[in-house]
Order: sequence, then C-alpha cells, then structure tokens
Amino acid sequence: MTTYIPSLTLPGFLFENAAASILLPVAAGTAIGFSTRPKETQKTYLALRQPPLRPPPQVFGPAWTALYGLMGYAAYRAYSTGMGSFDAKKVLLTKQGATLYTVQLALNLIWMPLFFQFKRPVAATVDIVALTGITGYLTYIWGQVDEVAGYCLMPYLAWLGFATYLTVGVGYLNDWDLKEKEVPKSTKRSDTKYVDEKP
Repeated sequence: MTTYIPSLTLPGFLFENAAASILLPVAAGTAIGFSTRPKETQKTYLALRQPPLRPPPQVFGPAWTALYGLMGYAAYRAYSTGMGSFDAKKVLLTKQGATLYTVQLALNLIWMPLFFQFKRPVAATVDIVALTGITGYLTYIWGQVDEVAGYCLMPYLAWLGFATYLTVGVGYLNDWDLKEKEVPKSTKRSDTKYVDEKP
C-alpha cells in the first residue's frame, strides 16, 4: 500500500482542471522529446540492433501524445471523482494515486534522456520497469475510484509493457553499451558537401 506524500505530489489544481491535467503530460513529454534532439535520436535509434516487432520511429510521437492525453484525462477523472466523494476510502485512494501519478510521470520523463542522451540502457531499463510497476498499481488504485480512469490508463500500461520489451531487447542486443553505437554528426568537407562519417 502506498501513502499520500504532499511533497511528492503535483498540486491539486493541476488535477482539478481538465485542460491542465491533460496538457501537463503532453507538454512535458513534448518538451523532453524535443530536448533530446529528435533527428539525432532517430538516427541513433535506427543504428541500434533492434528486437523483433520494433515499430518505425514515426509511430512514437503520435502514440506518446495520445497516451499522455489519456494519462492526463485519467488523472482528471480520478481526482475529480475521488475528491468529490463522501467515501473516505475513495478520497484516500485518490490522494495516494496522485502521489503515484506524480512519481510515474517523473519516471516517464527521465527515460528518454537516460536512454538517448546519456546512453544508459541499464538505468533506462530499471527506470521503465519501475515505471511499469507503479503505473500498474496506479491503474488498480484509480480504477477503484473511477472505472473510466482505470480504463484510460490501460493502453498506457500496455504500451509501457511493450516499451520495456524494446528497452531490454535493445540493451541486450547491443551488449548494454549504446555509446559505441552513436551515430556521428555530419562534418563539412572542403568541397562543401556534407557527408556522414563512417566509424
């Protein structure tokens, strides 16, 4: 069982407002995505040895945007329903879920820098396994508060399971060392043509 930790929980007004609740994960995820330089990330992703069933890189942006939106809507639904309830158990579960939601959002947002910027597949694997476990428990808790909130988190939970498979698969197939797989940046030659250097 978890507990409500105010210092580790997003402010209530972010959960109470539908637009803020939905836009927060979408905006934060987009900001992290762009901060990791998408073109370089895509090149690195394509240079890595991949497990079977790897989707093309173009799938990730739209998929994550939709999942972030569902995640935010689930937070709004659970918080609005739970905090407006006369059932003390639902109020407690709502608050506990708000802490779990905040922790899972933080874990979600640090995965991309761990994997692509710092090239730390072991740390990224630990992160995503913890993220998947916390999200599973959050789905269970908020599903007790509001069924729709629980259902909204299920696609996210399923995608996290698939993302865990991809993270472990890429780490394993690349000997848990992504630094050697880094795609060099283009360099300018004397004839002014840009050519990718080969390692």
